Amino acid sequence: MTTIVKDNQAEVCDAPNSQDTIEKGLGLLKYMVIGVLFGIVFVKAEIISWFRIQEMFRLQSFHMYGVIGSAILTGVISIQLIKRFGIKTISGEKVIIPTKEFRKGQIIGGFIFGLGWAITGACPGPLFAQIGSGFTVVFVTLLSAIAGTWVYGRFATKLPN
Repeated sequence: MTTIVKDNQAEVCDAPNSQDTIEKGLGLLKYMVIGVLFGIVFVKAEIISWFRIQEMFRLQSFHMYGVIGSAILTGVISIQLIKRFGIKTISGEKVIIPTKEFRKGQIIGGFIFGLGWAITGACPGPLFAQIGSGFTVVFVTLLSAIAGTWVYGRFATKLPN
């Protein structure tokens, strides 16, 4: 955990952003462009499709497992490359990857996450791509995700580790 001081008040953050520079205005545009491109990939790969997600949970298709598996493999390779070659961010800062600690609460949280994913046909990643594709009913899922995040933040200290 890291203590961050904002407005003369100390806040504890489990996952701090260690970036030294603050980006503003047009500097943030690159993130929007990447997000739009990522959303297009989600739509074209059909990973925002409720039917594809239901196929996965019913074990009727390999499609989503292939997408998730390739994402995990890409992540593992990327992290190893960043660590071995000391790759820096676009702004030239060192990438710091803290070690993670396993907690039994992650099993419970993963179960709740998977249950919500199976029921709604959406996980947080493709929510905005689904909304952008015209599936406005997904606003209910988005609001539920925001509410769930708030509830977790409010009661995190009382939940199992």
